[in-house]
Amino acid sequence: MSLLTATVAEAREFVSIKGKTVNVRVQPNTRSATQWELGSGYPLQVQQRKGQWLKVRDYEATLGWVHAPLTSKTPHRVVTARSANLRASASGNAKVVGKLQQHEIVRTLQNSGTWAQVKTSSGKTGWVAKNLTWGW
Repeated sequence: MSLLTATVAEAREFVSIKGKTVNVRVQPNTRSATQWELGSGYPLQVQQRKGQWLKVRDYEATLGWVHAPLTSKTPHRVVTARSANLRASASGNAKVVGKLQQHEIVRTLQNSGTWAQVKTSSGKTGWVAKNLTWGW
């Protein structure tokens, strides 16, 4: 992968699901079949825009369409590993303060190198290794 390609990939736009449950559709309209439903905070990578619709990709590279007003620019991550340690600081040697489960959605508070400080749905904060998650 060239440096230019890597830079373009890193610059891709992300959004998160804003509503409690949002339909991801086959085509960019409300009459189109629903492929799946996503819950609040789920991160998606924007591939294309068409009017008020976004063609998005999830962490498994599945594509679909969501209505743009149902998304937000609040950064979130989804845990892609079977489980991940939530740590007190951005270090693999830091105290473990919690466990995150696969597919758990966490809100990103800040990024520091290969670590992200996150907040769980229960309000617990800590640091997780980015390579165990996907999003921004």
